[in-house]
Amino acid sequence: MEQLSMIGLDLAKESFQVHGVDVNGRACVRKRLKRREVLKWFGALEPCIVAIEACGSAHYWGREIGRLGHAVRLVPAQYVTPFVKRGKTDAGDAEAICEAAGRPSMRFVPVKTVDNQAAGLLHSARSLLVKTRTMLINAVRGSLAEFGIVAAKGTDKLDDLRTKMDDACAQHMPDQVRRALAPLFEQIDQTTEKIHRLTLELKIYLKSSPLARRLMTIPGIGLLGATALSVMVPDVKHFRNGRHLAAWLGLTPKQNATGGKPRQGRISRAGDAYLRRLLVLGGTALVRSMKRGTSGMALWAQGLMQRRPAKVVAVALANKIARIVYALMATGEAFDPKRAVPIGDVAA
Repeated sequence: MEQLSMIGLDLAKESFQVHGVDVNGRACVRKRLKRREVLKWFGALEPCIVAIEACGSAHYWGREIGRLGHAVRLVPAQYVTPFVKRGKTDAGDAEAICEAAGRPSMRFVPVKTVDNQAAGLLHSARSLLVKTRTMLINAVRGSLAEFGIVAAKGTDKLDDLRTKMDDACAQHMPDQVRRALAPLFEQIDQTTEKIHRLTLELKIYLKSSPLARRLMTIPGIGLLGATALSVMVPDVKHFRNGRHLAAWLGLTPKQNATGGKPRQGRISRAGDAYLRRLLVLGGTALVRSMKRGTSGMALWAQGLMQRRPAKVVAVALANKIARIVYALMATGEAFDPKRAVPIGDVAA
């Protein structure tokens, strides 16, 4: 076999497709591998660049193939699509991955460590449980509203709703309602307990992570934001400055420029939706607290609130928080309120 310069690997559950090229870009290998054959085949090769689409299990295979001496590059899926010539085949996808990874201006996804993936799984599992609990609560509220039973919003008001249901069933409402909704209330209680256990796991991780503790000193970032950013944001060396990190998170205006006339629209919403949501929620909380503040960030926010709606100010604060996160990650310092001076009018 000729010396391979780059290999495009299309992942799957059991059947993997390989497309290899030499230093001149000429295709030398087109091969299908079974799952059990992948590591053995790559282990027999001389070290080369292995390009993988950043999809499910990509980080696992990136770590395993990297241990064999190869340089692994994870290519975002949206950057691979333009290089697919025609149709949808595994061979065509592997070729497109190889072609995309060879572009000089291509951007790559860093391979996550096992520890980062494990900590990130705490967030994804907790987020799914919160979503499930919200669905159950909405189902209970909607069902009882049909019988004229309502309660104030909030998870902590659910006991009031349950009490009202029990009282109504004891007086005039058919007891079938209580028997139908009792399993849902029980499921809500169990889900809440599971959420609390995962939150405790995140608190334990916070104590073991100096980076997460430093990020938590930033206004608008709490337990979830600090731990999520510490494990989901790659090495800040991949970003030239704080604005690039904010753009990676989708917190910068979407560009629409043609004919030399640039126009800025709403935020791009690119990147990780979970991280962006945490930062925007943090910015929303800061809007209330900064109305009477005297710090540099508070004065900047107050001036912005005179010209923009509160939700726009919240997103602008989220953008600023992302820049501060970059600064703390890049310098290794803790947050200093005296140095939190305005960084331009990001909402203009």
